[in-house]
Amino acid sequence: MHKYVPASFHATAFNCPHCGAYAQFKWSPLRADMYIHGTAVTGLKVSLCGHCDDPVYWEVGAGDPSGGRMIIPQGSVAPHPHPDMPTEVKADYNEARAIFNESPRAAAALLRLSMQRLCIVLGEPGKNINDDIGSLVKKGLPAGIQKALDVVRVVGNNAVHPGKLSDEDLVEVAIPLFELINVVVEDRISRPKALEELYQRLPQGARDAVDKRDA
Repeated sequence: MHKYVPASFHATAFNCPHCGAYAQFKWSPLRADMYIHGTAVTGLKVSLCGHCDDPVYWEVGAGDPSGGRMIIPQGSVAPHPHPDMPTEVKADYNEARAIFNESPRAAAALLRLSMQRLCIVLGEPGKNINDDIGSLVKKGLPAGIQKALDVVRVVGNNAVHPGKLSDEDLVEVAIPLFELINVVVEDRISRPKALEELYQRLPQGARDAVDKRDA
């Protein structure tokens, strides 16, 4: 999976808030007709996605032309959920996306809940996320995926305890939390699904030989 790069002012490439693709962006000031033979800068800029051609509009920072904020679309800059993410997991994930711009702290807490629901989908009780992760490790969970689960667990837990993480820290770490959940879905759900689909495409004789060996 390509590393997710959130949209940011004057960046030449990032994940498009419209189509989600990582793409190059062309920037230009947005001008408005002031009279017949002239134009004036509006205080807005537009960046055009090289993948879907949809525009992203930005408000230039007051007194600081090097800064700006995205105003259209108004959606989250956080990564979209993995296409194979289970519905019950996706509900909390999308809620975290929706509030990320306003409260990375609340988003981190919701992502922890999303991860706990994912553990249930993977066959665990869901009562204690730490125990669930330990059980998955015993069942062969790769070390890298264990780390991803633990990071979401620890950061999500610390987000709701005073003094554990500053607001500035949460802005930096929350985006990777979204990515980590998508990584877990890719490894635990998408990859086995793809392998099973490939297996089912084999000739029946080849599948029978494999099944006979494994019997």
